[in-house]
Amino acid sequence: MASLPTPASDPRARVAALRDALATRVVVADGAMGTMLQAQDPTLEDFQNLEGCNEILNVTRPDIVRSVHAEYFSVGVDCVETNTFGSNHTASNEYDIADRIVELSEAGARIAREVADEFTAGDGRPRWVLGSIGPGTKLPSLGHIDYATIRDGYQQNAEGLLAGG
Repeated sequence: MASLPTPASDPRARVAALRDALATRVVVADGAMGTMLQAQDPTLEDFQNLEGCNEILNVTRPDIVRSVHAEYFSVGVDCVETNTFGSNHTASNEYDIADRIVELSEAGARIAREVADEFTAGDGRPRWVLGSIGPGTKLPSLGHIDYATIRDGYQQNAEGLLAGG
């Protein structure tokens, strides 16, 4: 069985361990994030009046996001996805927070990484974090947005995910 490097180790070692696990056994990932977050009954204030913007909870209510990851790990999953599906230009711009993509992505990754590391430290079983990058809501082929803006938004999302762990 693949072993997870210590949390402070090279992220490349974590990726290698995940690849090894994927090649040798069934690796189980989490389920819906949005549904689980909504079950926590966040308030409009929790959303900073951006109702439905689950990614904002990474900074306003990290405890809720943390609890969702912990619930999934406690039932045995190997991987959780970050709460960053909408941390891209097209989705975040609908809430007028496109300037916060890196912040929200980094916070989402950091929360998931911390919970994964806590569970691994508890029993030694490897846990991984998968960065979630959603498709957005606008199509360049229909003239909704230009390719450079989409690319830049995805790059910001990825940079935040990497910075968060």
